[in-house]
Amino acid sequence: MNDDTEQTQAGKSPEDSKKSAGPLAGERLAAARRAQHITVLEVAKELHLDEPKVRALEQNNFEVLGAPVFAKGHLRKYAMLVGVDNDDVLQDYYKLNRAAGMPPVVGKVRKPIRKMSPGRWIAAFVVLLVAATAYWWFLPADTPQPTVPELQPPISEPIAADPDGTDVVDTDTESDNATALIEAVEVELSEPVTVETSPPVTPATSPVAGEVRLTLRFTGDCWTEISDASGRRLFFDLGRDGRSVNVSGQAPLSVLFGNADNVSVRVNGMAYNISAADRRGDETARLTIN
Repeated sequence: MNDDTEQTQAGKSPEDSKKSAGPLAGERLAAARRAQHITVLEVAKELHLDEPKVRALEQNNFEVLGAPVFAKGHLRKYAMLVGVDNDDVLQDYYKLNRAAGMPPVVGKVRKPIRKMSPGRWIAAFVVLLVAATAYWWFLPADTPQPTVPELQPPISEPIAADPDGTDVVDTDTESDNATALIEAVEVELSEPVTVETSPPVTPATSPVAGEVRLTLRFTGDCWTEISDASGRRLFFDLGRDGRSVNVSGQAPLSVLFGNADNVSVRVNGMAYNISAADRRGDETARLTIN
């Protein structure tokens, strides 16, 4: 009996061992989809694929999807859609497709510490010393100083004596001298006044009419898709813990979250709560933001 059992176990094929291990990768996703009563057509719309490729994904025929990076991306998004742990699905993928290889572990690259050699400091000091010496050497000893014209007192004409013995003062001459003195003082004291004006303050630009500003802050992994009213895709990526994303576009915005519990939303600076009506299942949510 023991010999027959060992021969039976040794004669099992790899596919029989896969079947005994349960559904893997795409098969696991297909089982979760059927349990949630989601059709293949609905999954194809969410993944932006046609139905044959979705069925190939569920049957683990990954070569139909092209390069391994596309197959892994679709598996990750499919897992978020039906609420399956995407790490387990990717582990199944690596078990089935050894050619893809496990993802490499990349550590942080340390920047080399640059040490300043003393020779550079000495060379810089010598250059500064030579420049200072040349400046003082070629500086002229006597620099011209601005001259200020001195005010000369008016020259008074001698007082002529009247024939009858009284002194006669020339009033016209005194008046002309006083006027010349006043004009000279005004010329010396008048200096051009420079008035500094501050540059005009440019007012902040107001938001464009009909545009919505969306701010996302992720606290965990969450596949996110955002499109505006024109169909332009604003964001299409996997949000990681600690990441913040700012987008803006024409309202209304169409938003899809693979795991709505791992993201907080602010619309035009105001907090936005994801209601139960926007959720599909326990984690997925689809929003229309005006």
